[in-house]
Amino acid sequence: MAEVGYSVGRNVNLEYRNAERDDDRLRELAADFVRRKVAVIVTTSGGATLAAKAATPTIPIVFIMGGDPVEQGVVASLNRPGGNLTGVSVLGAEVAAKRLELLHELVPKAESVAALLSASPTDSDYARAETRGFQSAALALGLRLQLITAVTESDIAGAFANAVRQHVGALIVGADRPFNSVQAQIISLSNRYSLPTLFFRRGAVADGALASYGTDGSEALRRAGVYTGRILKGDRPTDLPVQRTTKFELVINLKTAKALGVNVSQDMLSIADEVIE
Repeated sequence: MAEVGYSVGRNVNLEYRNAERDDDRLRELAADFVRRKVAVIVTTSGGATLAAKAATPTIPIVFIMGGDPVEQGVVASLNRPGGNLTGVSVLGAEVAAKRLELLHELVPKAESVAALLSASPTDSDYARAETRGFQSAALALGLRLQLITAVTESDIAGAFANAVRQHVGALIVGADRPFNSVQAQIISLSNRYSLPTLFFRRGAVADGALASYGTDGSEALRRAGVYTGRILKGDRPTDLPVQRTTKFELVINLKTAKALGVNVSQDMLSIADEVIE
């Protein structure tokens, strides 16, 4: 927001709320913002975006969300959003196949791979799209794919134990945001069970995961901040095209690779955007 002239505490105030993955709470928080007549609502997930959209047809909403906002009924089109919403669409499900291909290149001996999802493909459009990408890549690569739906700490602990019993050779973590809050647990379990794991966000690799391939989350936040400032200056959401993240980064942690017994090829190192040693 500073890029367009806004500084917190000087000419703008920010109020943060977190529903902790509770859909009912999301709706309550959105309704509260509407009652308080805030100038702009910023959302950072698909669920929060839909809750805010249902709460107000007039207050501008700037979103950061995965999946296709047109398919999910958030905006009319990317170029002309219509209504009171615009924002940034983070490409996650769209690169699912590429992520599995990279994991296979990192761990070519793994014949069976587990995909950790935050929602069942039958319950979530995003999970359905991501699963299709994983399945198409697994079929092309001749890999056995095991789908795991888990998001709570107890579910994830059980999922890892089951994956090990099924002789899974590697794990890919879905790009959905709920995994952010249990990231440390997933890293700990993957290293404990010597299960090479690829995440979507770079931060996981800095914290000890083997690798990640995905978008730069800070860039999406920056773009949303710019749009928020422009709306405060008078721009209308309907005149601001939805932006899509286009830059993807491959990050590899060589210390973790050594601990897991993964021999990262020179070819993989050459295409990595960052190597943590």
